[in-house]
Amino acid sequence: MALGRFRAAAHLVRRMAAAQLKRRRVLTLDERLQMLPLKGAPVSRPVGIFWDEHQIPFIEAETDEDCAAALGVVHAHLRLGQVELMRLIAKGRVSEAVGRFGLGIDSLVRTFDIGRAMPAIIAELPAETRRWLEGFARGLNHYTDKAPARPEECALLGIAPEPWTLADIVLLGRLAAADVNWMVWMRLMKGRSRPDWPELWKRLLRHDLLSFESGTGVSSAAGQAIANAAMRSGSNSLCVAGARSEAGAGLIANDPHLPIMLPNVWLLAGMKSPSHHAVGLMVPGIPFIGLGRNPEAAWGGASLHAASSDLVAVPNDAPLHERVERIAIRGEPDLVLRIRESPFGPVVNDLPAFRTRNETLALRWIGHRPSDEFTAMLGAARAKNWEEFRAAFAGYAVPGLEMNYADSSGHIGQLIAAKLPRRTAPEPDDIPSAPENGWDAPMTSADLPSRFDPQESFVASANARPQGGNAIVGFHFSPPDRIARLSQMLTADDRMNVAKLMRIQGDVHLAQALQQRDALLSWLGDAAKGSRVHRLCNAISDWDGNYDADSKGAAAFELLFFHLARALVSPARRALYDSAWGTRGLIWADILAAPEEERRQALARAVSRASSGFGGRPWGACHRLLLSHPLGMIPALGRRYRLPDFPAGGTSETLMKTAHGLTNKRHRVRYGSVARHISDLSDPDANYFALLGGQDGWFASANFADQVALWRRGDYISLPLRPETVRARFARRIVLTP
Repeated sequence: MALGRFRAAAHLVRRMAAAQLKRRRVLTLDERLQMLPLKGAPVSRPVGIFWDEHQIPFIEAETDEDCAAALGVVHAHLRLGQVELMRLIAKGRVSEAVGRFGLGIDSLVRTFDIGRAMPAIIAELPAETRRWLEGFARGLNHYTDKAPARPEECALLGIAPEPWTLADIVLLGRLAAADVNWMVWMRLMKGRSRPDWPELWKRLLRHDLLSFESGTGVSSAAGQAIANAAMRSGSNSLCVAGARSEAGAGLIANDPHLPIMLPNVWLLAGMKSPSHHAVGLMVPGIPFIGLGRNPEAAWGGASLHAASSDLVAVPNDAPLHERVERIAIRGEPDLVLRIRESPFGPVVNDLPAFRTRNETLALRWIGHRPSDEFTAMLGAARAKNWEEFRAAFAGYAVPGLEMNYADSSGHIGQLIAAKLPRRTAPEPDDIPSAPENGWDAPMTSADLPSRFDPQESFVASANARPQGGNAIVGFHFSPPDRIARLSQMLTADDRMNVAKLMRIQGDVHLAQALQQRDALLSWLGDAAKGSRVHRLCNAISDWDGNYDADSKGAAAFELLFFHLARALVSPARRALYDSAWGTRGLIWADILAAPEEERRQALARAVSRASSGFGGRPWGACHRLLLSHPLGMIPALGRRYRLPDFPAGGTSETLMKTAHGLTNKRHRVRYGSVARHISDLSDPDANYFALLGGQDGWFASANFADQVALWRRGDYISLPLRPETVRARFARRIVLTP
């Protein structure tokens, strides 16, 4: 095994070293557009595609099928390397490209059988949706077959061209629907052997309900790949009703939180055909707009952190059979993976993260059953009113989302898009559950809470525990800080507009940290006045609670919190707390619960150590944002695929999210705000977007990272919806011809 890993690493290093010798000339926008194969496209009539200076396309097609094909060409042109890598992950074939380094991913994906429902999904697709997906696949294939060059990562990893099929598109959709709880389980399973596990488990279920004023076994590469496939998805999303909008129509603001990487996990596009007219953010390789607007309505949302899976304790008398998977490994013989199957789903005990001695555990996932998210999202993007929007989600199942809606008439709404077991226990006793657990009569979106034109004239989502109704939708939610801050900022003004929503998306204030700061200073008392700790305590005392990159107070407070947590909370407990989303709240509860004398002594040590490490540095000196392609993780040679890091504002629970662990060192932000969208429904052209990075996934493109400077300044790109405005503003036009 060690020899195999060495050979795989050596092969990749040789390829990357050869690539380093080729000096990369940055291609202009015009040079990149010249790479598009225009003739012989899979369209019935000419299709025009307009491009702005950031390489954002707007498609005008005379038929829906031609629009879908052009969209496939666009996705391939901008992100072919990215979608090829995602296809390998979805099929559990990463080891074919990177050798044994990919076995952790491939074993997990093959065991979980992400594509199990794919044949049934395809068989049940409505004809219109099928034509749309097949047209998109034809567009991908046209580019793959006729483009003059393949993306650099395909060459480095030896990814050979393969035809794209309807099944591939459906499979990518299933990968993006992976359950957020899988990652939680993988991190928590080891904790079940602790004697205090029952108490810790209950606290993990309740962490987001704490009051701050009172008292994995898979490889890291596998974990990162699954996270990139949306397992740790989050967002801020809000809508404001026309009654509180300066222009009288609805407003929407979306800010998805995902892994920070290059290329971005989103791309921007617009389209106009007989049935489709919208602009917004799309996941590469998946042909619908996830966050955006049409002429009448806008949509967005946040991960619900829904429990669409159970880890089932399989009864001893349950029948089991074996499924065999063969994994090809670059430069080595194939690996035969034998997976046990139960009546409830695949047995996961042979994966290191789920290995137990006395139990047989199976994955039961709603995603193993057929559902139709493509038709749902295409329908939502065409909805002209709340009734049509809500009806679109009738067949939707995974992943669970809290979807927000606004329209040009000033109406707003919020619904839960999910299909979930009808569970009865609000707090399960452990991670594994009993086999029945409400799976025989699952709830759909129609059974779950919704709101239309609420009295407060806004709706907001931030991965927090849903309010209203008795349905059990999940167990592990984000702390309420972001949803509370959204509510506070939305009620502070009688009238909202685009500029105010932009300020909300850039907000880095954390009220919880100020509460903790005040408690710490009160416990310190006169000790805070000592000369050796004077600078640290003054910085904390003067701090306004904003995690600005140039804030010394934020840096000082984080240092003190780190050293106090380290003194009072064991590393094993901190690791368990970090398994879901309540790390800081759980640690703070332990600090509050510590005996007073023990806490006093720990705080004195923490102040001393934090003072020694402070040095007056601002938060951004240690809180760094590094944009990197996955190939950038490779030491030395990977620097070609990384941008220089820069100081970042925000923290794990600010609205402008830049997540990080507790640390006293310079650290990299790996997860958080990656894209922004704001629309004013009073004007079809009042749509504003930004990507952290750039639109083009081609390494040598001028648009690979051209939006970084915009992002750092808090600027947005205008993306109009009216075709006549697009023609006036988008200076470049190409035509796909049959």
